[in-house]
Amino acid sequence: MATTILGVGPGVFIIAVIWMVTLMLTVLLCRASGKARFWTVVVFTLALITTLILVFFPRASQTPAPAKEMQIVDTFFIGRYFLISIMSVIFLGCLFFVFVYHILEPVYAKPIGIH
Repeated sequence: MATTILGVGPGVFIIAVIWMVTLMLTVLLCRASGKARFWTVVVFTLALITTLILVFFPRASQTPAPAKEMQIVDTFFIGRYFLISIMSVIFLGCLFFVFVYHILEPVYAKPIGIH
């Protein structure tokens, strides 16, 4: 089975490109003068025939191929745990500094004024 792009096959994108080119050529040829103006009918007919061929005679089968059972392997296992351990040490260090400098902030006594 063909690969999908955004959940649809490549044929959808081919049909979209065909119709965008057809629209562009139709707009350009409608502005032309003389016999070139009637080529819009030919361009539209070719796009229609190509679209019908792509829709009614698909290359891929209608039934999907049997899926293979995939085995997920975590190749970054050690690196991930190393990063988590480093981040945990940094987090605990930050908590210590918050505790020391913010929660246990020293309160200095005001000097007693002598009269």
